[in-house]
Amino acid sequence: MRNVIAFLLLATLSVAQEPTGSDAPPQPNPGSPSNTAGQTTDQDNAQKARRIIEEGIQALGGQAYLTWRTQSSQGRSYSFHHGEANSLGTLFWRFRQYPDKDRLELTKKRDVFEIFNGDKGFEVTYRGVRNLEDKEELQPYMRRRHYALDGVLREWIHQPGVALFYEGQTVAAQKQTEQITVMNAKNEAVTINFDINTHLPVRKSFSWRDPTDKERNVEEEIYDNYRNVQGIITPFDVTRTYNGEMSSQSFLTAASYNEELKPELFDAHASAARKK
Repeated sequence: MRNVIAFLLLATLSVAQEPTGSDAPPQPNPGSPSNTAGQTTDQDNAQKARRIIEEGIQALGGQAYLTWRTQSSQGRSYSFHHGEANSLGTLFWRFRQYPDKDRLELTKKRDVFEIFNGDKGFEVTYRGVRNLEDKEELQPYMRRRHYALDGVLREWIHQPGVALFYEGQTVAAQKQTEQITVMNAKNEAVTINFDINTHLPVRKSFSWRDPTDKERNVEEEIYDNYRNVQGIITPFDVTRTYNGEMSSQSFLTAASYNEELKPELFDAHASAARKK
Protein backbone atom coordinates (compact mmCIF):
# COMPACT_ATOMS: atom_id res chain seq x y z
CA MET A 1 0.00 0.00 0.00
CA ARG A 2 2.86 2.37 0.84
CA ASN A 3 4.26 2.02 -2.69
CA VAL A 4 0.89 2.93 -4.18
CA ILE A 5 0.50 5.92 -1.88
CA ALA A 6 4.04 7.06 -2.58
CA PHE A 7 3.45 6.99 -6.35
CA LEU A 8 0.27 9.05 -6.38
CA LEU A 9 0.97 11.59 -3.76
CA LEU A 10 4.55 12.02 -4.77
CA ALA A 11 2.95 14.58 -6.94
CA THR A 12 5.85 16.65 -6.56
CA LEU A 13 9.49 17.40 -4.73
CA SER A 14 14.10 17.80 -1.38
CA VAL A 15 17.09 19.73 -1.98
CA ALA A 16 18.20 19.58 -5.58
CA GLN A 17 21.87 19.46 -6.48
CA GLU A 18 23.14 22.49 -8.33
CA PRO A 19 23.77 21.44 -11.93
CA THR A 20 27.47 21.44 -12.65
CA GLY A 21 29.52 20.23 -15.53
CA SER A 22 27.36 18.20 -17.89
CA ASP A 23 24.27 18.85 -15.71
CA ALA A 24 24.24 22.60 -16.41
CA PRO A 25 23.00 24.26 -19.60
CA PRO A 26 25.77 26.06 -21.54
CA GLN A 27 26.43 29.59 -20.33
CA PRO A 28 27.76 32.53 -22.41
CA ASN A 29 31.38 33.54 -21.86
CA PRO A 30 31.49 37.26 -20.99
CA GLY A 31 35.18 37.46 -21.97
CA SER A 32 34.70 36.14 -25.47
CA PRO A 33 35.47 38.56 -28.35
CA SER A 34 32.13 37.58 -29.91
CA ASN A 35 30.23 38.27 -26.69
CA THR A 36 27.90 40.83 -28.30
CA ALA A 37 26.82 38.37 -30.97
CA GLY A 38 26.63 35.69 -28.32
CA GLN A 39 24.34 37.82 -26.18
CA THR A 40 22.04 38.37 -29.16
CA THR A 41 21.95 34.63 -29.82
CA ASP A 42 21.25 33.86 -26.16
CA GLN A 43 18.51 36.47 -26.08
CA ASP A 44 16.89 35.07 -29.20
CA ASN A 45 17.13 31.57 -27.74
CA ALA A 46 15.45 32.67 -24.50
CA GLN A 47 12.72 34.52 -26.39
CA LYS A 48 11.98 31.43 -28.47
CA ALA A 49 11.84 29.31 -25.31
CA ARG A 50 9.39 31.75 -23.70
CA ARG A 51 7.21 31.80 -26.83
CA ILE A 52 6.96 28.00 -26.82
CA ILE A 53 6.13 27.99 -23.10
CA GLU A 54 3.41 30.61 -23.64
CA GLU A 55 1.98 28.55 -26.49
CA GLY A 56 1.93 25.56 -24.16
CA ILE A 57 0.10 27.52 -21.47
CA GLN A 58 -2.49 28.66 -24.00
CA ALA A 59 -2.93 25.07 -25.19
CA LEU A 60 -3.55 24.01 -21.57
CA GLY A 61 -6.35 26.54 -21.21
CA GLY A 62 -4.66 29.91 -20.86
CA GLN A 63 -6.10 31.98 -18.03
CA ALA A 64 -8.33 29.13 -16.84
CA TYR A 65 -5.23 26.96 -16.39
CA LEU A 66 -3.23 29.71 -14.71
CA THR A 67 -5.91 30.55 -12.15
CA TRP A 68 -7.53 27.28 -11.03
CA ARG A 69 -7.42 26.93 -7.26
CA THR A 70 -8.79 23.45 -6.54
CA GLN A 71 -8.83 20.16 -8.41
CA SER A 72 -10.79 17.01 -7.64
CA SER A 73 -10.16 13.74 -9.46
CA GLN A 74 -10.60 9.99 -9.23
CA GLY A 75 -9.21 6.99 -11.01
CA ARG A 76 -6.94 3.98 -10.64
CA SER A 77 -3.21 3.84 -9.99
CA TYR A 78 -0.51 1.22 -10.49
CA SER A 79 2.95 1.02 -9.00
CA PHE A 80 6.03 -0.66 -10.47
CA HIS A 81 9.31 -2.04 -9.18
CA HIS A 82 12.21 -2.33 -11.62
CA GLY A 83 9.72 -1.74 -14.40
CA GLU A 84 7.41 -4.59 -13.34
CA ALA A 85 3.90 -4.00 -11.97
CA ASN A 86 3.69 -4.89 -8.27
CA SER A 87 -0.02 -4.23 -7.76
CA LEU A 88 -3.35 -4.94 -9.42
CA GLY A 89 -4.24 -1.28 -9.23
CA THR A 90 -5.77 0.83 -6.50
CA LEU A 91 -8.80 3.11 -6.69
CA PHE A 92 -8.12 6.64 -5.55
CA TRP A 93 -9.86 9.96 -4.97
CA ARG A 94 -7.64 13.02 -4.90
CA PHE A 95 -8.27 16.61 -3.77
CA ARG A 96 -5.81 19.43 -4.33
CA GLN A 97 -5.80 23.05 -3.29
CA TYR A 98 -3.08 24.94 -5.09
CA PRO A 99 -0.29 25.33 -4.26
CA ASP A 100 0.47 23.14 -1.23
CA LYS A 101 -2.54 21.13 0.00
CA ASP A 102 -3.17 17.59 -1.15
CA ARG A 103 -5.38 14.73 0.02
CA LEU A 104 -5.50 11.19 -1.33
CA GLU A 105 -8.16 8.64 -0.38
CA LEU A 106 -7.49 4.98 -1.20
CA THR A 107 -9.42 1.69 -1.46
CA LYS A 108 -13.09 1.20 -2.32
CA LYS A 109 -14.02 2.19 1.23
CA ARG A 110 -11.86 5.32 1.02
CA ASP A 111 -10.68 4.53 4.53
CA VAL A 112 -6.97 5.22 4.07
CA PHE A 113 -5.91 8.85 3.59
CA GLU A 114 -2.68 10.68 3.05
CA ILE A 115 -2.74 14.42 3.61
CA PHE A 116 -0.04 16.93 2.76
CA ASN A 117 -0.47 20.46 4.03
CA GLY A 118 2.42 22.87 3.61
CA ASP A 119 5.60 21.07 4.65
CA LYS A 120 3.77 18.44 6.75
CA GLY A 121 2.53 15.00 5.75
CA PHE A 122 0.19 12.58 7.54
CA GLU A 123 -1.27 9.12 7.03
CA VAL A 124 -4.75 8.47 8.47
CA THR A 125 -5.97 4.88 9.03
CA TYR A 126 -8.15 3.09 11.57
CA ARG A 127 -5.15 3.30 13.89
CA GLY A 128 -5.27 7.07 13.87
CA VAL A 129 -2.90 9.74 12.55
CA ARG A 130 0.73 9.03 11.77
CA ASN A 131 3.17 11.82 10.94
CA LEU A 132 5.16 11.17 7.78
CA GLU A 133 8.51 12.27 9.10
CA ASP A 134 10.64 9.57 7.50
CA LYS A 135 12.71 11.01 4.66
CA GLU A 136 11.78 8.08 2.43
CA GLU A 137 8.10 8.98 2.79
CA LEU A 138 8.02 12.77 2.97
CA GLN A 139 10.95 14.06 0.93
CA PRO A 140 10.07 12.36 -2.38
CA TYR A 141 6.60 13.95 -2.31
CA MET A 142 7.99 17.37 -1.41
CA ARG A 143 10.60 17.12 -4.15
CA ARG A 144 8.05 16.26 -6.80
CA ARG A 145 5.74 19.04 -5.66
CA HIS A 146 8.61 21.49 -5.85
CA TYR A 147 9.30 20.51 -9.46
CA ALA A 148 5.62 20.10 -10.44
CA LEU A 149 4.62 21.19 -13.94
CA ASP A 150 1.92 23.52 -12.58
CA GLY A 151 4.42 25.29 -10.36
CA VAL A 152 6.98 25.70 -13.13
CA LEU A 153 4.48 27.14 -15.63
CA ARG A 154 2.60 29.26 -13.09
CA GLU A 155 5.43 30.47 -10.86
CA TRP A 156 9.00 29.62 -11.87
CA ILE A 157 8.93 31.39 -15.24
CA HIS A 158 8.06 34.70 -13.53
CA GLN A 159 10.66 34.54 -10.77
CA PRO A 160 13.68 36.89 -10.72
CA GLY A 161 16.81 35.28 -12.11
CA VAL A 162 15.02 32.59 -14.11
CA ALA A 163 16.76 31.43 -17.31
CA LEU A 164 15.00 29.82 -20.28
CA PHE A 165 16.78 27.62 -22.83
CA TYR A 166 15.42 26.39 -26.16
CA GLU A 167 17.12 23.06 -26.92
CA GLY A 168 15.68 22.22 -30.30
CA GLN A 169 13.36 19.53 -31.62
CA THR A 170 13.49 15.97 -30.36
CA VAL A 171 11.30 12.89 -30.03
CA ALA A 172 9.74 12.36 -26.60
CA ALA A 173 7.13 9.72 -25.74
CA GLN A 174 6.95 8.87 -29.46
CA LYS A 175 5.97 12.44 -30.36
CA GLN A 176 7.88 15.15 -32.16
CA THR A 177 8.50 17.87 -29.60
CA GLU A 178 10.32 21.10 -28.87
CA GLN A 179 12.44 20.91 -25.74
CA ILE A 180 12.74 23.73 -23.20
CA THR A 181 14.70 23.92 -19.95
CA VAL A 182 13.68 26.32 -17.19
CA MET A 183 16.36 27.11 -14.59
CA ASN A 184 15.64 29.18 -11.50
CA ALA A 185 18.03 31.37 -9.52
CA LYS A 186 19.03 28.37 -7.38
CA ASN A 187 20.24 26.48 -10.48
CA GLU A 188 17.35 24.04 -10.16
CA ALA A 189 16.30 22.97 -13.64
CA VAL A 190 13.20 21.40 -15.20
CA THR A 191 13.09 20.23 -18.81
CA ILE A 192 9.72 20.19 -20.63
CA ASN A 193 8.91 18.74 -24.04
CA PHE A 194 5.98 20.36 -25.88
CA ASP A 195 4.18 18.59 -28.71
CA ILE A 196 5.14 20.40 -31.92
CA ASN A 197 1.55 20.19 -33.23
CA THR A 198 -0.72 20.58 -30.20
CA HIS A 199 1.80 22.57 -28.09
CA LEU A 200 0.73 20.51 -25.05
CA PRO A 201 3.36 19.24 -22.58
CA VAL A 202 4.38 15.68 -23.39
CA ARG A 203 7.15 15.07 -20.87
CA LYS A 204 8.68 16.83 -17.89
CA SER A 205 11.95 15.79 -16.25
CA PHE A 206 14.31 16.97 -13.53
CA SER A 207 17.41 15.61 -11.83
CA TRP A 208 18.80 15.72 -8.31
CA ARG A 209 21.72 14.24 -6.41
CA ASP A 210 21.27 11.95 -3.45
CA PRO A 211 22.93 13.64 -0.45
CA THR A 212 24.16 10.26 0.81
CA ASP A 213 25.70 8.53 -2.20
CA LYS A 214 25.98 11.67 -4.41
CA GLU A 215 24.45 9.75 -7.31
CA ARG A 216 22.43 11.72 -9.87
CA ASN A 217 18.79 10.66 -10.18
CA VAL A 218 16.40 11.56 -12.99
CA GLU A 219 12.63 11.65 -12.58
CA GLU A 220 10.18 12.05 -15.46
CA GLU A 221 6.45 12.42 -15.98
CA ILE A 222 4.82 11.59 -19.32
CA TYR A 223 1.40 13.11 -20.08
CA ASP A 224 -1.20 11.61 -22.41
CA ASN A 225 -4.93 11.34 -23.12
CA TYR A 226 -5.64 15.04 -22.67
CA ARG A 227 -9.29 16.03 -22.18
CA ASN A 228 -11.06 19.35 -21.85
CA VAL A 229 -12.37 19.79 -18.29
CA GLN A 230 -14.08 23.14 -17.73
CA GLY A 231 -11.80 24.80 -20.26
CA ILE A 232 -8.63 23.30 -18.74
CA ILE A 233 -6.91 20.69 -20.91
CA THR A 234 -6.11 17.91 -18.46
CA PRO A 235 -3.92 14.80 -18.92
CA PHE A 236 -5.95 11.78 -17.83
CA ASP A 237 -2.98 9.41 -18.16
CA VAL A 238 0.29 10.10 -16.35
CA THR A 239 3.32 7.80 -16.30
CA ARG A 240 6.26 8.38 -13.98
CA THR A 241 9.76 7.02 -14.41
CA TYR A 242 12.72 6.95 -12.06
CA ASN A 243 16.19 6.65 -13.61
CA GLY A 244 14.67 5.34 -16.81
CA GLU A 245 12.43 2.69 -15.22
CA MET A 246 8.67 3.00 -14.98
CA SER A 247 7.69 3.64 -11.36
CA SER A 248 3.95 4.37 -11.54
CA GLN A 249 0.95 5.06 -13.74
CA SER A 250 -2.36 6.75 -13.02
CA PHE A 251 -5.50 6.80 -15.13
CA LEU A 252 -8.23 9.30 -14.31
CA THR A 253 -11.89 8.49 -14.81
CA ALA A 254 -13.18 11.93 -13.76
CA ALA A 255 -11.86 15.38 -12.87
CA SER A 256 -13.23 18.81 -11.97
CA TYR A 257 -11.89 22.21 -10.99
CA ASN A 258 -12.65 25.03 -8.57
CA GLU A 259 -15.11 23.15 -6.38
CA GLU A 260 -15.23 24.40 -2.82
CA LEU A 261 -13.08 22.17 -0.61
CA LYS A 262 -13.60 22.44 3.12
CA PRO A 263 -10.49 23.12 5.23
CA GLU A 264 -11.21 19.92 7.20
CA LEU A 265 -10.22 17.89 4.14
CA PHE A 266 -6.61 18.90 4.68
CA ASP A 267 -6.68 18.54 8.49
CA ALA A 268 -5.45 15.07 9.39
CA HIS A 269 -6.76 15.13 12.94
CA ALA A 270 -10.21 16.36 11.87
CA SER A 271 -10.29 13.56 9.28
CA ALA A 272 -9.35 10.98 11.90
CA ALA A 273 -12.06 12.24 14.24
CA ARG A 274 -14.65 12.03 11.47
CA LYS A 275 -13.62 8.42 10.73
CA LYS A 276 -14.28 7.51 14.35
